[in-house]
Amino acid sequence: MIESDSTRGPTAAQEWKSNWTLVLTSAVGFCFFSVMLSTTGLFMEPVSREFGWGRTLFASGVSIATFTTAIASPFLGIIVDKWGARRLALPGVVLTTASIAAFGFVDGRFWQWAALWLFFGLASACIKSTVWTVAVLGVFTRAKGLALALVMSGTALSQVIVPPLGNWLIADFGWRSAYVWLGLGWGLPTLLLASLFFYDLHDVAARKRAREAEAEASAAVLDLPGLTVARAWRDWALWRVGISNFVVMVLTQGLMAHLIPIMTDAGVSRTRAALLASLSGVAGIAGKLITGVLLDRYRPNWIGGLTLGAAALTFLFLMDGLNSPAAIVFALMVNGYAASTKTQITGYLTASYGGMKSFGVIYGVMAALMAAAAGLGPLVGGAVYDLTGGYGIFLLAGAIGCAFGGVMIISLPAYPEWEKKEAEQAQTSA
Repeated sequence: MIESDSTRGPTAAQEWKSNWTLVLTSAVGFCFFSVMLSTTGLFMEPVSREFGWGRTLFASGVSIATFTTAIASPFLGIIVDKWGARRLALPGVVLTTASIAAFGFVDGRFWQWAALWLFFGLASACIKSTVWTVAVLGVFTRAKGLALALVMSGTALSQVIVPPLGNWLIADFGWRSAYVWLGLGWGLPTLLLASLFFYDLHDVAARKRAREAEAEASAAVLDLPGLTVARAWRDWALWRVGISNFVVMVLTQGLMAHLIPIMTDAGVSRTRAALLASLSGVAGIAGKLITGVLLDRYRPNWIGGLTLGAAALTFLFLMDGLNSPAAIVFALMVNGYAASTKTQITGYLTASYGGMKSFGVIYGVMAALMAAAAGLGPLVGGAVYDLTGGYGIFLLAGAIGCAFGGVMIISLPAYPEWEKKEAEQAQTSA
């Protein structure tokens, strides 16, 4: 057993001992990326009231940012594959900090609102899930499910902290100051951690070359198994992962953006709605960690499919249960548990089916689909409300769509085990 473990690389405990600061930094970075989406519902009412906007117009800003990110993500994936994630993360954190703070100076002109979201979309594309995911998946093998879960818990952490914090900042200091404080308060600590502890395989290779002064060291580290971009483009399993995630993301991101208005329209106070929304973040942390452990132990398609499909329960309970506090709490807990794992499951399955050879580009395309969906979701939710005067049709579509997305993942074939394939190829060549 000991000999077998040594041939397959470090144990899970050794991976954690060497790379726990990387996981912590990536989690904080992903938390920072999620701040703006976590505050959409909080800022919707005060900003729209001050400028006389409809909810569709307000939500269009999120759509502009996410569509911009969708376009940029595949190209940024090429940069990650070629030069490493750190070269994107550091300037990305600085630009994202500035872009969030800049929203405190908006004056009500739509072109300015659109320009600010465009700037945010370009800046935040540099700190999307691709950057943090590729770094962690590159150095973890035995415990990659749990490591990825902890990184993705950053989004859930923002859902726990940001709604009550943002509501307090808006109530006591105004929405303009709230944007500034949220940007600086999250951005500066993230920049410090990333400067000290963030790295990926490219940085590992550079340190190895410096120690050994051998050019071969780079090739040994970066000769990664997996599909080329051309082969990945024709892989139906990867397409199914992307389609499922797109459908579920449209619906759950739309729900996230309109969750507080949905509850306040039903008579829930704004303060209580913000506190209830934070329950999703608490459940999301549990969901990511439990899902990460299960992904390392059981078939990922079953774990991922059942988890994503469970999000349908949230929409069903919100359709008829808004007058029941117990139903609201249950719906939000299910939503936090299930919906918060979307990016985590997508990253795990993308690495499993596509390998790490072209992960930056492949996952960049996945991230583009997620970004497009995240932009479309709030827009769809706002349009449904403006056209029908309520969210009933949107909630029904959410129940059906999440169930469909879960079935798409469950029906995936067994994924390739890249480590075994590489070992078999090595034995054959020997």
